[in-house]
Amino acid sequence: MSDPRIRPATDDDWPQIWPFFAAIVAAGETYAYPDDLTSDQARDLWLERPPGLTVVFEDEGRVVGSAKMGPNRPSRGDHVGTASFMVDPAASGRGVGRALAAYVVDWHRTQGYAGIQFNAVVETNEAAVHLWRSIGFEIVGTVPGAFRSATHGRVGLHVMYLPLG
Repeated sequence: MSDPRIRPATDDDWPQIWPFFAAIVAAGETYAYPDDLTSDQARDLWLERPPGLTVVFEDEGRVVGSAKMGPNRPSRGDHVGTASFMVDPAASGRGVGRALAAYVVDWHRTQGYAGIQFNAVVETNEAAVHLWRSIGFEIVGTVPGAFRSATHGRVGLHVMYLPLG
């Protein structure tokens, strides 16, 4: 990679995000999004509006990853953030996910969040579980059989938490 950068996503980025978003959802291993989402429906789910933010990881003008972040719950729960990540499978293993994770943690700290909660990390998504644990997230619970993996059948969903205090 040369001259990579993370920047806020715009509507103009969606045509580059959509192919890997669609491929990741279709694989059936990490997200419980409907299989039949249209590009417009997926864009509405992925591109956050304030107080949230969606960013892209851009390398040589090509979007190879994206993350969305913001409050996990409204009102009395808005002091805890959440985030979701997608990396183009063609860019896997190149540090895109780790760079996006660092950005997301820093963004939540800067915005004054008390912590970050991931509501549904598929337990068989070993790369993600390893990454989150390596930056300090803990598994605070697992809902058994809550996700229907295309490969493994029913598997658990981890709830993971990182305090930012």
